[in-house]
Amino acid sequence: MKRLVFIVISGVVGLLSVHAQEVKNHNLEVAKNLEIFNSLYKNLDLMYVDTLDANKVVSTGIDAMLRSLDPYTEYYPEERQKELKQMLTGKYAGIGALVRYHQQLKRVVIDEPYEGMPAAKVGLKKGDIILQIDDTLMTDKQVGYVSSHLRGEAGSTFVLKIERPSTGKKMSFKITREAIKMPEITYYGMRQNGVGYIALNSFTGEPAKAMRLAFLDLKKQGAQKLVLDLRGNGGGSLSECVDILNMWVPKGVKIVETRGKLKRANSEYKTRMEPVDTLMPIVVLVNGETASASEITSGALQDLKRGIIIGTRTFGKGLVQIPNIDLPYNANLKLTTSRYYLPSGRGIKMKEGIKPDVEVKPDTMANITLYLNRLDSTETMFNYVVDYVAKHPTIAAAEDFHLTDADYEDFKQRVIKAGFTYDQLSKKQFEELEKTAKFEGYYDEARAEFEALKQKIDHHDVARDLDLRRDEIQQLLEQDIVSAYEYQAGQLKLGLRKDKTLLEAERILNTEGEYQKVLNRVQTAKNVD
Repeated sequence: MKRLVFIVISGVVGLLSVHAQEVKNHNLEVAKNLEIFNSLYKNLDLMYVDTLDANKVVSTGIDAMLRSLDPYTEYYPEERQKELKQMLTGKYAGIGALVRYHQQLKRVVIDEPYEGMPAAKVGLKKGDIILQIDDTLMTDKQVGYVSSHLRGEAGSTFVLKIERPSTGKKMSFKITREAIKMPEITYYGMRQNGVGYIALNSFTGEPAKAMRLAFLDLKKQGAQKLVLDLRGNGGGSLSECVDILNMWVPKGVKIVETRGKLKRANSEYKTRMEPVDTLMPIVVLVNGETASASEITSGALQDLKRGIIIGTRTFGKGLVQIPNIDLPYNANLKLTTSRYYLPSGRGIKMKEGIKPDVEVKPDTMANITLYLNRLDSTETMFNYVVDYVAKHPTIAAAEDFHLTDADYEDFKQRVIKAGFTYDQLSKKQFEELEKTAKFEGYYDEARAEFEALKQKIDHHDVARDLDLRRDEIQQLLEQDIVSAYEYQAGQLKLGLRKDKTLLEAERILNTEGEYQKVLNRVQTAKNVD
């Protein structure tokens, strides 16, 4: 027995000695490399052919070092503190509007004012051309420059001069900047058959409070089932996420656990209050932009068999950051300190994310639609929307609004007259195939087939393509138009009319036994990062 005890003690002492040696070696390597870095920079500063900008060179070195770790550990020097603050709070001070560069006009224009924000309050409209901010001309400036001048301290005022394309009039507005915070909930409302719908935009700010109010209101309106839309939600506060889940999960249940190198990075997050409803069926909609706290929300509901997930695999962010470690000279470090683990013990692997219980892939956008929406140098779609809004003081409610056949024909003729063209994917792929066929030596045998196909592909019939893709092009036009009247909420409401993922969620909720069937087959196999 004594011999056994001696062997065990000897083994422990041996392990401790090895660990102590490893720590010593690690500390030696750290000291050595810091000394090398310090000496290297001193020699560069002393003898390099040009004078070094210390801020630029060292920041580049820091950024490169952090990039070798993970995408979320970031260095914020003093001049980026406003950016860090906005990232943490989701707030900034400005006019509350998206701006864009109009390729045809070569000017920065108002794209979309936000509801209730200074731009909307003073009457700025989609398409307004930004000419001047106070005494500074903006007609030769890019988006970043104009945007930075529209922002400033909350409460500060400036004069914005614009030209309204629908009238040709130049107008000046005195605008007071406000703290801009996008609403946590883009839209919520009742669907058919007792289905409540909530689109949660972010976990920054006070989303738990907003969610509670929205959920209680839906219950009052008769909601018996819930669709929670987390598509495009990049996450935010972990504690807000837990409080939201607490509405549907009993008190004292573990939602998530964080584990890191230091003990203080290890935490368990449990629900703290009595829930609102532990029985209502819940379907969560997710996609590849559902990340962080959104993945915890959807993954925890899945693990606890409290809800099902529909959509596509989520982003895969299983890392937790301390957002503001103070550094000398008013700098900060956002540092990854731990990984998070869901109730089943699984982590979220980078770029693998949460797998939905029911996969529904959204329709892919046709190439012509992509060009019209984002890459069209003639800006025909944007101009059409601006003109339509100018001619229609009011329109039908978002859920009922439709462009007529005559409206779409007008748009189609504008596109053709503007000389709109776009790169056809089929043409690029054909050229690649043709090149490969010649390289491999079988082109001559199939020359007639290749030439016949080439003639069909080269016949670039924009009018035909506009008719072929009318449904998706018209929906984009309608959403852009509605956003000018009902802002983001209206744009979302209209988009839900043909939303495949939402329609599948409603089918499952409204088909007797289907929700329970999916819930019973929910898999929670460990997937540890």
